[in-house]
Amino acid sequence: MLKGINQWCYPEGTSLEDVFTFSKEAGFDAVELNLYNSDGIGLTMDTTPREAEAIVDLATSFGSQLRSISTGLLWQSPLSSPNAEVREQGRKVILKQIELASAMGIDTVLVVPGSVTPDVSYDDCYNRSQDELKKVLVEAEKRQVAIGIENVWNKFLMSPLEMARYIDELDSDYAKAYFDVGNVLQFGYPEQWIRILGKRISKVHVKDFSTKVGNITGFVPLLAGDVNWPAVVAALEEIGYKDTITAELSPYAINPRQLPNDTARHMDVILASRSKVKN
Repeated sequence: MLKGINQWCYPEGTSLEDVFTFSKEAGFDAVELNLYNSDGIGLTMDTTPREAEAIVDLATSFGSQLRSISTGLLWQSPLSSPNAEVREQGRKVILKQIELASAMGIDTVLVVPGSVTPDVSYDDCYNRSQDELKKVLVEAEKRQVAIGIENVWNKFLMSPLEMARYIDELDSDYAKAYFDVGNVLQFGYPEQWIRILGKRISKVHVKDFSTKVGNITGFVPLLAGDVNWPAVVAALEEIGYKDTITAELSPYAINPRQLPNDTARHMDVILASRSKVKN
């Protein structure tokens, strides 16, 4: 498995040169870039395929692989919205991710499928988001880019059995899971999710979570929370996962170099923990 780090692990405004430099110095194999609006650093809704190819060249010059594209824009334009224009904007975000991924030789884009809210019922979120994903999967299949549906704190897809069913109903080889280890710890066991989702998993995010805190402030640095990392690594090996595990953490308040250094060492410990699985 390759060690990856998300662009969000660096303070806002950090240049791509610094992102690649600090990541490589820390020992990461890959960097996950994010798609932003026009005011972001790196990939944006205005980035052309040629500009994206230049970013690949830049990453390669630092020895960094680019293997997935994330985005936070789908929180603003959820596929579950009752507003058709909002859903259309969400599709445009995903189509841009797919376009850029194809140009950059990237095989997976991360997608948050929607959110259950007081105004969006669970079943409406389920049906609307599936309908919208089926529309963009046509382009994903054409360009051979997987849509990695992420489990997040959106009050949706609350069990691995439901997430597996949701993905299977999309009926596409390019409908996959982008599994986030830390996101399920409040209401489940990530190693169980991994075994149930199995080959549906295209990419993996890692973060840790303190169940004693039990709310959004409970996310902590790797090894500081309650994830059973030996069991997680064992489960990933059991399903034959050999791709990137990408750290997605909030940046430290000072010294942008320190978080990648700490996180890379923590990930070394995690990846070496297979022989210490708890029964």
